[in-house]
Amino acid sequence: MLSANQVADYILCLSDPDEGDIISHLQLQKLIYYAQGFYLAIYDRPLFSENIVAWEHGPVVIEVYHRFKNFGSQALPIPEDIDYSVYNEEESGLLNEVYTVYGQFSAWQLRQMTHDETPWNSTPKNHIISHEVMKEYFKTQIVDA
Repeated sequence: MLSANQVADYILCLSDPDEGDIISHLQLQKLIYYAQGFYLAIYDRPLFSENIVAWEHGPVVIEVYHRFKNFGSQALPIPEDIDYSVYNEEESGLLNEVYTVYGQFSAWQLRQMTHDETPWNSTPKNHIISHEVMKEYFKTQIVDA
């Protein structure tokens, strides 16, 4: 199983700052949430072990928050020493898909989207969003190909 910071690193490496494609901390938190939710729904197990908490501005992984909190709303740096061998095909495939679908939205659009969804709005603020609630919700969001 990956760590939430490994998921964050992979997502950050998908962006291309030279093309104006940057990721803020708020946006990264929401992309990590979507990755966990869809992974739970598809594979029936978590992508990473850290909890996601329902904070005022949406779902947050506290460990990732502490890592990037000093950046504020600035673009986050892209990791230079990522080890892609730790990601299996299903993990990298899902992270690529989440970035393709949700990475196009601004941080504030993603914030609003998460606020409109059951996992965040049914969880008391500052409490852990359960894997079960996420899995059941995201199963309803999967479109059969």
